[in-house]
Amino acid sequence: MSILVLLVATVTWVVMEVYDYNFIPMVSYVGMAISASLFIWAGILRLMGKETPSLSGLEIPEQTAIGMGHSVREWIEEGVRWMFRIGAEGELFVFAGAVVALWLFSHVARFCDLLNLLYIGIVVGMTVPPIYMRYEHKIKEYRNRMTVQCERLYDMINERVVKKVKNMVIGEKKEKKIE
Repeated sequence: MSILVLLVATVTWVVMEVYDYNFIPMVSYVGMAISASLFIWAGILRLMGKETPSLSGLEIPEQTAIGMGHSVREWIEEGVRWMFRIGAEGELFVFAGAVVALWLFSHVARFCDLLNLLYIGIVVGMTVPPIYMRYEHKIKEYRNRMTVQCERLYDMINERVVKKVKNMVIGEKKEKKIE
């Protein structure tokens, strides 16, 4: 299933980016192809004297539709609560973080359109988890080594720079008090 999703995403991206198709005509062509295929399939079945299968199983159950509606409503409510939390509660850092994140997103989006962002998201979402699961132990070992190296670098910077700056500041304060 995941390979099929990647294949469909790649074909869609190629058709829309390389061949300059727009979204609405492409969806229309796909709908026409599906309708024509079903029409030809049903005609062949009738010519062969076979009965067409019952399509009653293609209905969406009411409970599923209600569940999807509740999920969408919860997402919308959470989005509204998030907007009010940022705007109405008056927390400066949350507001600044949201503005900076949206600003960065707008700059990234300037270089990509929605189709590219969706394609990148699908490809990353479908390939990174299996790669992580396969190489999880190597990734954790690398992370541990990087943590140790960062701690050494921090200690070195702390020893060479920060302590000297502290000594300089403390030394200046002592000189002022002595005078």
